[in-house]
Amino acid sequence: MSLLLNGATVIDGVSDKGLDGRSILMENGRILAIGRPDEIPVPADTETVDYSGKFIIPGLMNANVHLFVNVLFETLVRYEGGYEDLIVEASQVALRAGMTTVFDTWGPRRALMAVRDKIDRGEIAGSRIRCAGNIIGFDGPFSGDFDSRIPGIGSSHFVDRVNATWVENTGRHLMWLTPEAVGKEVRKYIEHGIDFVKYASNEHGGTSAGAFIQFSERTQRVIVEEAHRAGLTAQSHSSSVEGLRMSLEAGCDLVQHCNMTGPAEIPRETLELFTQKDCGAVVFPLTDNGMAVLRETISDHEWTMWKASDTNSRHLIESGATILLANDGGIFAPEVMQEPLIKGTWNGLPEEEALGRLATGHFVWLRAMEEKGMSPIDLLRAATRNIARAYRVDDDLGTLEVGKIADMVVLDEDPLQDAKNYRSIHAVIKDGALVDRDALPERPLLTAELRAPLEEEARYKKSLHHGERLPGCPSC
Repeated sequence: MSLLLNGATVIDGVSDKGLDGRSILMENGRILAIGRPDEIPVPADTETVDYSGKFIIPGLMNANVHLFVNVLFETLVRYEGGYEDLIVEASQVALRAGMTTVFDTWGPRRALMAVRDKIDRGEIAGSRIRCAGNIIGFDGPFSGDFDSRIPGIGSSHFVDRVNATWVENTGRHLMWLTPEAVGKEVRKYIEHGIDFVKYASNEHGGTSAGAFIQFSERTQRVIVEEAHRAGLTAQSHSSSVEGLRMSLEAGCDLVQHCNMTGPAEIPRETLELFTQKDCGAVVFPLTDNGMAVLRETISDHEWTMWKASDTNSRHLIESGATILLANDGGIFAPEVMQEPLIKGTWNGLPEEEALGRLATGHFVWLRAMEEKGMSPIDLLRAATRNIARAYRVDDDLGTLEVGKIADMVVLDEDPLQDAKNYRSIHAVIKDGALVDRDALPERPLLTAELRAPLEEEARYKKSLHHGERLPGCPSC
């Protein structure tokens, strides 16, 4: 069946401005024609929707999400055997929020691929997923790379099974191997059917806050070469100025959170490498207000890192680098959001400033980069065309052009006038069909409301609690 959208201003991502009073005809999931209403022959059985006064943009994308990021011990125990359900829920949250395609850069490979394939076959609704599985070189959720508290609490049997689900043959043991041996293991992992390769240029967390280099320069080149040999893109997890430079020299197609380089600002010559190497710059920015709120809760050392990241974002815009929207977007259960582990961090910022929320963080990104001087059309392209090009899917996605997949978002307000207008979503169209946004997510799990208190909780008294002081030394 055909679908015709009439009367809207079309901002196609190709032109620098919107085209008023246009129609878009879709058939079999692809764009058949774009033009003035009297220019397009319409098949007899076409469904027509009048969008006069609205604005149509390409379907939004996100270059870095984690559809299963709530990897705390209780979540992994409660939902063991049901990881796919959590990924489906997250993909539907993303679709409802206008993201028709997302790139998952760390997660359980087999579950991600299973959901990816079901969505591609049209069996379930959800944002189109492309995934990397594990980050080459990192250990699993229950390790020093992510949460080292659990080994020794959970049984070694369960801890090892969870870590194996994420890591398979791509973990920290690769750091001991020659570049050639690492390349062989990466080749095996690619054969499982991942969509792109992500590896660690820098460590994750640790006592050095990400400063240590994970792989040598030779090994990084080999990993990138293996990805390219398989026809896939390669990207790195980078968190220092030297890790960033090594990623660019290795030939990465994009570098994640490249503005996060600890307390050091990116040197000018490294900024210039982005355009010289035609590498996508994935940026994680906060709004000015978000920075001000965060300043009240973090240490002076952390603040120097966030200040440098803010300066880096502005310099990347000025340098002309190809910038990509991304935010580590994921869903945390409501009880997790109350934890001290989250509060006082960038993930604990108020909803309107919280970059890492899957449902709303991309709107924060657009406002933040607008504040830092990015032009309106460049904001749109950072969320659409630039991502499609960096991941080499621009033959099908990223702009509104005849022959491309019919993914688009209908807005009530003009996004080229103000970045906050991206929130004014009127409709989402994926594969040429209107999405029932009100029905998503179909089965709330992590997005469900916090369970009602037990009857016993009203009577429960802690021996030590916040509030009125216990008798004792007044300085305690």
